[in-house]
Amino acid sequence: MGTLVSVNVGRAEATVHSEVGATGIGKTPVAGPVQVTAPLAVKGVSGLAGDVVCDDRFHGGVDQAVYAYAREELDAWAAELGRELRDGMFGENLTTTGLAVSDAVIGERWRIGESLLLEVSATRIPCRTFAGWMDEAQWVKRFTERARPGAYLRVITPGPVAVGDVITVVHRPDHGITSADVTRALSARAPELLPAIAALETLGVAYRDAAANRLKAAAGA
Repeated sequence: MGTLVSVNVGRAEATVHSEVGATGIGKTPVAGPVQVTAPLAVKGVSGLAGDVVCDDRFHGGVDQAVYAYAREELDAWAAELGRELRDGMFGENLTTTGLAVSDAVIGERWRIGESLLLEVSATRIPCRTFAGWMDEAQWVKRFTERARPGAYLRVITPGPVAVGDVITVVHRPDHGITSADVTRALSARAPELLPAIAALETLGVAYRDAAANRLKAAAGA
């Protein structure tokens, strides 16, 4: 069981670090409650009302409707980097406490508040926009190697979220493959997991396809 300590939404801001010239990564806390709905599009739409997705090629949509990151992991990064990391700094919609977000099992379901039901669906793959936003040396490499990616979630049952809402894990699959495991497998640090990941129906389709493509490349090598 965890607690929601911040709900964060982003607006479009100009950036030189994205091919589309804008980003919504700079998310800031809002008072809420914020309505969360299930996007119909595969990409390009956030699940949170008022949250903007700028690069619709790689962000948002059904399997990346909501992004969560643990306050405990932000604090660990803050200590290492020697700088404050506010809630929403990693572009997360939901900042949590008391929940091992990076170790959430793919397909795990979270009840937040009275009605919202989310399902862990994907991992965070860091990009150059994230690197530019953080302005830290070798950020993509460091974030990937740490394998504390947080988790993306799809919306099963829409509902509002607000600061202080209790987060309850109501279902956890037996396969045990976590968001962090998907990061390790797709970054070639745990290739032995690729067959299981490629077949994992609750994992976002783009991630399953990426695992399958790596397996094909390895077979043809």
